[in-house]
Amino acid sequence: MKKMYKITTPEGIHARPAALLVTAVTPFESDITLTFQEKAVNLKSIMGVMSLGVKPGSVVEISADGPDVEKLFQTITDIMMSKEIGEML
Repeated sequence: MKKMYKITTPEGIHARPAALLVTAVTPFESDITLTFQEKAVNLKSIMGVMSLGVKPGSVVEISADGPDVEKLFQTITDIMMSKEIGEML
């Protein structure tokens, strides 16, 4: 399963939003990847996520595979919206 998100936080995905996302997805069994400008990292890795340098207004793709992907994407979308990190496209 894949979903696209537009990053709306004025700072992009820096330390705070990266930590929120990583913390939210770590308990899930599914493998999850964040892709930006043809670079893909494990969304459970804060250093990987921060290394992408995602700027405000950028579009990222999140893809996941595993037994709990539906709940995982619900959690990601909830965090993106409630913490004003981004919006689903």
